[in-house]
Amino acid sequence: MAKNKKIQVEGLEIVLYEDNQQDFISLTDIARYRDSERSDYILQNWLRNRSTIEFIGLWETFYNPDFNSIEFDGIKNMSGSNSFSLTPKRWIESTNAIGIVSKTGRYGGTFAHKDIAFEFATWLSAEFKFYLIKEFQRLKDDENNRLQLDWDLQRTISKINYHIHTDAIKENLVPKAITSQQAGYVYANEADLLNVALFGITAKEWRDANPDAAGNIRDHATLEQLVVLSNMESINALLIKQGLLQGERLLQLNQVAITQMKSLIQNKAIKRLK
Repeated sequence: MAKNKKIQVEGLEIVLYEDNQQDFISLTDIARYRDSERSDYILQNWLRNRSTIEFIGLWETFYNPDFNSIEFDGIKNMSGSNSFSLTPKRWIESTNAIGIVSKTGRYGGTFAHKDIAFEFATWLSAEFKFYLIKEFQRLKDDENNRLQLDWDLQRTISKINYHIHTDAIKENLVPKAITSQQAGYVYANEADLLNVALFGITAKEWRDANPDAAGNIRDHATLEQLVVLSNMESINALLIKQGLLQGERLLQLNQVAITQMKSLIQNKAIKRLK
């Protein structure tokens, strides 16, 4: 079950969650729009209506193969009478309903599938239902936009990695191959090892050479360099596990940087991102 989410509707905080790609909204929170102190009482009043029973029963008939229709018929026949009362817990236990759910804990209460929650909001207030649907849709649009961005990013990285593994080196070496003196130097940390392999200098050397520049060496890296740097971090971790000395890893990482940078500067997909 996914983590609880929240929306603000007319000054009220409404909790909702997603289960098996289905959205459930807190009826308890919605009921507070009418009476903040007696939300359970509001829910029971709604469940007393025959039209409510018919709607939630029809919903269960469509979506719940284990719905107890015999018990439902008995409840429906009694609904609407002055002596009839029904709680969410009794409805769930009697009919094996899945459209309404009782939860315990910090964000406990009575929840319902969005179809049923919107029906409850209609009974409560047409105006409140309008704003509830609007905020709910805004949340779903935001989630869909984030998913689309994640998909686009993964697709671009996939294309980049394909070219990294298939392109041959076609131009002069970029970055420059490190010197023997650099290969034998023990750097203060692994971050500077990667800096030397990719940029040819340490972070301190870059700062000394660029005293007026804001940020650090990586803040001024190109898109291609950042992609390669990310790949190098994973490769360096693997080389460390293999027990290679720092000088040996520096030589290998430098060759990785040279190969991948040559591949990326030929990649049209990267050029279109700039």
